[in-house]
Amino acid sequence: MIEKTITNEALTDLPLDYFKGEIVVVEDAAMIDDWVVELELNDVIGFDTESKPSFQKGQMNYIALLQFSTRTKSYLFRLNKTGLHPSLIRILSNPRILKVGVGIRDDLKGLQRLKPFKYAGFVELQDYVKVCGISDTSLKKLAGLVLGFRVSKRQRLSNWESTHLIDSQVTYAATDSWVAIELYKELTSQFPDCKVVTITK
Repeated sequence: MIEKTITNEALTDLPLDYFKGEIVVVEDAAMIDDWVVELELNDVIGFDTESKPSFQKGQMNYIALLQFSTRTKSYLFRLNKTGLHPSLIRILSNPRILKVGVGIRDDLKGLQRLKPFKYAGFVELQDYVKVCGISDTSLKKLAGLVLGFRVSKRQRLSNWESTHLIDSQVTYAATDSWVAIELYKELTSQFPDCKVVTITK
């Protein structure tokens, strides 16, 4: 039985975990279509984005990284190098492939700043867990409540526009999108009667 909330102390006691599958970092726009075709074989994928942090009031940087994950493979698209490719828009617009994540509305707004498009098939896990009676909705606390482990957020405010991503950034980015799909699988198993509502523009 999944609890409705978890304290910071209880979360600290949980083991740390991270994505251990294959990670593909895509910096060449010519390779994007091949990876998207592979992603399109899935019914559900984890979704997240990363942007270089801004420490100046009113300044907002563009999304630099778009992450999609299956349960065994993570795809990191460096949008600051490739732009928002038409093949990526194709999967972002596909209503038959569920893109699941936590706090995704800001991600979608950020992607729209790069290039306006009609998105479909997104599942906001924060909305879903509230319907299921879970109070804590951050990805970190949901991982603890639902999956029984902690995830590190240490790289969240690192420079996602740097020439080369370091290993800890790559692992962090892959983990965030992977945790989303693991949460979705476990939640829909534990709460089969909770309705999944998709976000579409």
